[in-house]
Amino acid sequence: MKVHTEKLRFSTEGEIDLVDITHEVERVVEESGIRNGQVLVFVPGATGAIVTIEHESGLLEDFKRALKELIPKGAGYLHDRIDDNAHSHLRATLLGASECFPVVDGRLVRGTWQQIFFVELDVRPRHRRVVVQVTGE
Repeated sequence: MKVHTEKLRFSTEGEIDLVDITHEVERVVEESGIRNGQVLVFVPGATGAIVTIEHESGLLEDFKRALKELIPKGAGYLHDRIDDNAHSHLRATLLGASECFPVVDGRLVRGTWQQIFFVELDVRPRHRRVVVQVTGE
């Protein structure tokens, strides 16, 4: 079994910034030389998330609105006594820090309208890294 790991690095604009990383993940898979296996896309951090969603402007705005409605900012969370970003942590927990995809015949398997996004949930712009790890044969 072979393992290939790369880190994607980029800056975000702060809450709720959506960064499409689909093409970068596909590039890592192709460059890995792995024909069949899996690719893990993982964000180290407690206020970022990895999701799949269609890259369509209306849907992306709907997604942002839904997050704000599900877990509103300033709703009396106890963690806000520390740094006023409890909603960021809660949203990240709800969405998750990783996604895993199959690799078949050297290509990432995903649906036509299924793009991979990093979601910045913290209250300020950040420098982020996402770990992309391809394993297989």
